[in-house]
Amino acid sequence: MKNTIKKIILKGAEKAFKKGLLKSDNFPEMEIEEPKHDAHGDFSTNFAMVSASVQKMAPGKIAEAIVASMDDFQGIIDKTEIAGPGFINFFLTDDAWYPVLEDIFKKDFQYGSSDSGKGRKVQVEFVSANPTGPLHIGHGRGAAIGDSVGNILSFAGYEVEKEYYINDSGRQIRTLGLSVWLRLNEITGKKVDFPDDCYQGDYIREIAAELNELKGDDPALQNKDDGVLICARYAADKILNNIKQDLSCFGVKFDKWFSEQSLYDSKKVWNTIEDFKNRDLIYEKDGALWFRTEKFGDEKDRVVVRNNGLTTYFASDIAYHMEKFERGFDRVIDVWGADHHGYVKRINASIDAAGGKSENFDVILVQLVNLLRGGEPVAMSTRSGQFVTLKDIVDEVGKDAARFIFLSRSSDSGLDFDLELAKQQTSENPVYYVQYVHARITGILIKADREGIINDAALNWTCYASKLKEPEEIKLIRILASFPEVVEKSARDLHPHIIFTFLMNLASSFHGYYNRHKVITEDRELTMARLCLISAVKIVIRNALCLLGVSAPERM
Repeated sequence: MKNTIKKIILKGAEKAFKKGLLKSDNFPEMEIEEPKHDAHGDFSTNFAMVSASVQKMAPGKIAEAIVASMDDFQGIIDKTEIAGPGFINFFLTDDAWYPVLEDIFKKDFQYGSSDSGKGRKVQVEFVSANPTGPLHIGHGRGAAIGDSVGNILSFAGYEVEKEYYINDSGRQIRTLGLSVWLRLNEITGKKVDFPDDCYQGDYIREIAAELNELKGDDPALQNKDDGVLICARYAADKILNNIKQDLSCFGVKFDKWFSEQSLYDSKKVWNTIEDFKNRDLIYEKDGALWFRTEKFGDEKDRVVVRNNGLTTYFASDIAYHMEKFERGFDRVIDVWGADHHGYVKRINASIDAAGGKSENFDVILVQLVNLLRGGEPVAMSTRSGQFVTLKDIVDEVGKDAARFIFLSRSSDSGLDFDLELAKQQTSENPVYYVQYVHARITGILIKADREGIINDAALNWTCYASKLKEPEEIKLIRILASFPEVVEKSARDLHPHIIFTFLMNLASSFHGYYNRHKVITEDRELTMARLCLISAVKIVIRNALCLLGVSAPERM
């Protein structure tokens, strides 16, 4: 609808210029918004204000010239008004909204989609937790955000690949192996001094006990170097399999699992370091190798190889991000914890140094989650017996509630997650509030079918749309009409919570409508019109929930 209003404005401006009412036919980009208050119309534009410097006229005079020259070539405008310094407000006729319902039924599962990203290949990498322990609640929020961003971009026409980067190389894997090996020695009765920097969780003891049952008599386990290596491989594989299972239960599927170790096996890391050294982008100081990230906008240069000869995480990250663009992605999106914000500039530097364009690299920083139970903080410790892992949260509240709440706020804002609220079957629980609309509409349609109201001759419901005259009905259609733009904005800004907000608004409007008006009435044509409306609501709720990875139940 906004595009239609824009065309009307531009045609009016062109006509005003030809009539001599405007001084220039150079029309700058305008904004068309939906006013917060119904009294200000259905749409409003700032065209007159942004044109003032070009036209060298007062915005109010520009607005008057356009309004006087506009032709409502589609018969959708009821009236216009000029407000404030020159805003033009548009009030649409009811007839303007009815075609939206036909569009929804025609496109069905594709309603809200677009081809704005057609021809562009995007990679979204998220979670990528080290396989050194179970996924926690923070990983869960990152998983929900990354997965939904991928869904939304795909719906907007992009070719999307979701990827998990497995940190299966380096110090943390050696520490994992040592942690399990020491617990294994404890099990066999040896006295062990367990370092504080080893992994402390009970899952380490469980893995050690399992490994002892399987390979306790393996002589190689007695040797520390061999034993740590065996323990590291076994533990990492087991933890990674658990991570995959937990993510699957959370509704997250990856197109590719990429191994950090493969970058070393293929010599990609060292070849990149040598290439940068030859181009004087990496230099030696104090026995270590440093990358000139400061030259590319970072606060200071960064170490890529320590003075003990071991590479840093940054070294493999440089090679990994180069490899991403070499695979042909036009845009690369990483989802990181907020504590990694300082890492963004150095990755940007590495991309620019490699000859890429850092503007094609985006990072979504995810703030922390505060876990509550009935409003009271939950201790973030596995020893406390509280639910802190992603698996425990999903087991307690379910995938849908967990994902929906994780997506309820912008990723750059902190989030309170109340376990008790997430389990309630009341309007206080946002996922129940939205899903109940879908289930309720399904029930109404089943009832209409049983009563013989719906039949083959009446499947073209949109022919009854003109019977929809109530303000709440027009408001619902207006919300439905905005869904394609909501998806576009969510894809553009990489903010899934925009879809969440849309769903809450739509659900609220439906509940308000349903509480005031009967759907099945004595007037058959009115009944058909209202069945048409609520069926359209059902389609849009289903499509929007699908983008967030949340189910649309038929009954609750």
